[in-house]
Amino acid sequence: MYEIPVTLTQNPKKKPEDESKLGFGKIFTDHMFVMDYEVGRGWYDARVVPYGPFVMDPATTVFHYAQEIFEGMKCYRRQDGGLQLFRPRDNFERMNRSAARMGMPAVDVEQVLAGLIALLKADADWVPSAPGTSLYIRPTMIATDVMLGVHASHNYRFYIICSPSGAYYPKGLAPVGIYVEPELVRAVKGGVGFTKTGGNYAASILAGELAKQKGYEQVLWLDGRENKYIEEVGAMNMFFKINGTLVTPPLLGSILGGITRDSIIKLAKHMNLPVEERSLTVQDVFDAAERGELEEAFGSGTAAVVSPVGRLAWNDKEITISGGEIGAYTQKFYDMLTGIQFGSVQDPFDWVLKID
Repeated sequence: MYEIPVTLTQNPKKKPEDESKLGFGKIFTDHMFVMDYEVGRGWYDARVVPYGPFVMDPATTVFHYAQEIFEGMKCYRRQDGGLQLFRPRDNFERMNRSAARMGMPAVDVEQVLAGLIALLKADADWVPSAPGTSLYIRPTMIATDVMLGVHASHNYRFYIICSPSGAYYPKGLAPVGIYVEPELVRAVKGGVGFTKTGGNYAASILAGELAKQKGYEQVLWLDGRENKYIEEVGAMNMFFKINGTLVTPPLLGSILGGITRDSIIKLAKHMNLPVEERSLTVQDVFDAAERGELEEAFGSGTAAVVSPVGRLAWNDKEITISGGEIGAYTQKFYDMLTGIQFGSVQDPFDWVLKID
């Protein structure tokens, strides 16, 4: 349906030889997908071109008023050498929800998916094959008007870049320590907390640094109104297994509706594990721990899939969860999701889109 013109680079980069040293977000492939938007014209000039810098005026709107959104997804190499995506349409549909809140134009999901597939075919050799590795995909939209003054831009650029990424857990899933931030807040209901915009991540940086200084790897955010209800952990959604039930905060407008979060909820129901999307306070969690009912805790997101939590600190208290080890269901979710993503486990939900 969509013909995407492809211009191949005449100067291909040298691909990494040691896939155990890929890291994250430091190496980029040879090509990128780009298209532009103008009010009254719509999206135009969709193309795959050699990866390279954009020349932008210092007065470009995105630099001053942060009208910007992005997504994160991955391309996986199966054991048979083929490539596949995991729920890509859901990512682009979520991007459109972000765009609506940020006053930006929607994209045609099928068009950008066609652009992504054309890009992946051009850069297929960049998708790593070592266990746990993948090609990280970053779709982005930015405002490109050149003028000062707070307004919705009349021009935008949408682009997709890709980065081969190493295994998130090269030495196994090690539980992390989480620090509950008592004062700073990430987002509030009615704001842009549910969107994937850079400002949300900028708002989290200071608290993340403070947590590291205290010896914790991640920050657990509380609500911005009463400062007691659990929201997100770092850049991930949060889950607790309490007395046999999986509990996660509801999507009320201040946290991101994670694709991995939704996948875990569906998997839990498929496994007949009771699931509740409900508000719970940090006091509720500590009380459950005191009663011996807090069985597991983990974050979920595209990069880590799941991140088991072994310690949780709040004010002057700290609790150990699951004996400081990864919980049984946390491990099951990780194994099932990664198995589906890499094609080694049956996909009962039709989540996977094969590229070839």
